[in-house]
Amino acid sequence: MDRPRRILVVDDEAPNRELLEAMLIALGHEVELAKDGFEALAMLRLGFDLVLLDLMMPGMDGFEVAQRIRREAEDPDVPIIMVTSLSGREERLRAVEAGANDFIAKPVDSVELRLRAASLLKMKESQDLLRHERAELEQTVQRRTAELRKALQEMSDAQRRTYQAELDTIERLALAAELRDWHTGAHIRRISRFCDLLARELKLPPKEREIVRYASPMHDVGKLAIADRILLKPGRLRPDEWETVKQHSTIGGKILRGSSSELLKAGGVFAVHHHEKWDGSGYPKGLAGEDIPVWARICAISDVFDSLTHKRPYKDAFANDRALEIMLAGRGAHFEPAILDLFLKNLDEVVAIQEEQEEE
Repeated sequence: MDRPRRILVVDDEAPNRELLEAMLIALGHEVELAKDGFEALAMLRLGFDLVLLDLMMPGMDGFEVAQRIRREAEDPDVPIIMVTSLSGREERLRAVEAGANDFIAKPVDSVELRLRAASLLKMKESQDLLRHERAELEQTVQRRTAELRKALQEMSDAQRRTYQAELDTIERLALAAELRDWHTGAHIRRISRFCDLLARELKLPPKEREIVRYASPMHDVGKLAIADRILLKPGRLRPDEWETVKQHSTIGGKILRGSSSELLKAGGVFAVHHHEKWDGSGYPKGLAGEDIPVWARICAISDVFDSLTHKRPYKDAFANDRALEIMLAGRGAHFEPAILDLFLKNLDEVVAIQEEQEEE
């Protein structure tokens, strides 16, 4: 062994304690003595590798001391050798049940003591090594778990920043298009809120509702490619000018097509299809009914309402009542009836959004 082992000898008779002490010191061990069970339990706090425990002691016998070591000691696994003059099977079984690891008979033979002590001390050494390795492993696991948790937090923070940067880019791209058409940031925020309201009422899944909220403002991004002389022209457009304006839907699709961003790809759906009409008379593809993506059907209602109720180069703003009359006239033709009905059902919330996001 690489160090002397500490052994506690517990016996109520001084000659027995002194004999065992001499034998153990001769074997190279460090020895502490306790004259009864009470003193032994107190001294165990000093830390021992083995306990030699007399069985027959007044006040607290060896059975009770062993039980309390197993139940109360800081190191409840410390090996215990019962030193006893009893040889009956019943006493030995009771000692095992109390927590004894081995027995040695009185009078104690030094060779037997050396062999039995060596066996249990080797077991204790293995237990201590295993306990140490387990503690190191637990520390390693805790350290690596903390490092992993930190890395995951940093990753999630980076993803969150990336996502926020993506949202910021999308908003600025949408705003750049809207500012060319007398719109403002309030317009794209209203469109986003109106579309989100309808997505909620249609009970779209939370992830899809989030896509609708953040991608819908890109519906007019294709207007970036339309000349100011046409886009900002007061009054009615000539047929050829109107055809040019209509191209903003397909241009928007081209701008947003092929992106790895789920939101930009969704923005392409809004850009291409938000001017399709329920009866198939819209553009650019003349889709009808449920062939029109539901996101575009939502956006069509939101965009028309906001456009009607705000000033444009070619028209003054309509009051809400007049705008709703115009939209009701388009129910089943321009707009999907069920979604328009949801819009009207939630008109109080629509107006609240309108007032909250109104331009100053």
